Amino acid sequence: MNEAVKDGTQNVIDGKPVIYYDGYWIRYYAPPENTLPEKKLLIDQMTKRAFHHTEEGINTPGRKLGRAREAWQTETDPARKRVNAAMLAGALFNRATDLFPTIVELGQMGVEISMDNELMKQCGECFKEALDLGKYVKHYSGEEGIDELWGEPFKAFTLPIATVYESRYMKVARAMRDIDGLAEKMEMVFAPLPGFANIGERIRELAAAAKLEAETMKSDPVIFRVWPRFVAACEAVVDFRPVLPQPASERAVRESEEALRILCDGRRVIEYLAGARVPMPKTTAAYHRRCDAFLESVRAP
Repeated sequence: MNEAVKDGTQNVIDGKPVIYYDGYWIRYYAPPENTLPEKKLLIDQMTKRAFHHTEEGINTPGRKLGRAREAWQTETDPARKRVNAAMLAGALFNRATDLFPTIVELGQMGVEISMDNELMKQCGECFKEALDLGKYVKHYSGEEGIDELWGEPFKAFTLPIATVYESRYMKVARAMRDIDGLAEKMEMVFAPLPGFANIGERIRELAAAAKLEAETMKSDPVIFRVWPRFVAACEAVVDFRPVLPQPASERAVRESEEALRILCDGRRVIEYLAGARVPMPKTTAAYHRRCDAFLESVRAP
């Protein structure tokens, strides 16, 4: 039925306003007016979110931009230079957000602010360079970059707010698809194992709660129901313990222990996706390969 629905279609399902993208009905939020104060609020939120989901130590104050650039330019070790690039990207983001309040204040005083304004140019250049350096910024897990999340503040600066919201729904839908794919793989691999028969229900609940978390803005009061459900679902997977038929062979015990480790790591990847609300293809693919390798080892004589 969903195949006939066009992307961008709005509806109300079980009392929840939703919008359809890429096979999923996602909680809908009406975009605010495309004004400078609203852009500032959106940029601030997206910048905080970007730093929250990326590696530690790169939230460099804008006032230290010069030092961050000099350190990046003079570093010769490739691994260290990558981190310096991420720190410079952070400084550029913060310099841009330092400049934008002045632009908003001038607009509120009646000063006409166009994209040709010198402050707007400086702000845009900082965002653009930070975006270009985004390929050096890693997710806090350290497993891969997270370019789509890092690019959100630049989009909020350059695009109408309604367009930014539309791109958000597209990314959330893709994250939801990856969550479903991971949950299906986890249930397929682990539910048939001795003692794991009840894990399927917990995995399905984790996926459902994770998708609700991915679609919900933190400012929405419904978060007080969504977040506890998601945390409880994560804990239910982590707390699961199989009951092996006795007497259990050494191989059965070893496979059970390894299955629990992989299962908990799958919960962690789903948690990454629900929090970042963007796809993480390298991390997701690596987990699928790990599940496949485990299944192959279990089936081996």
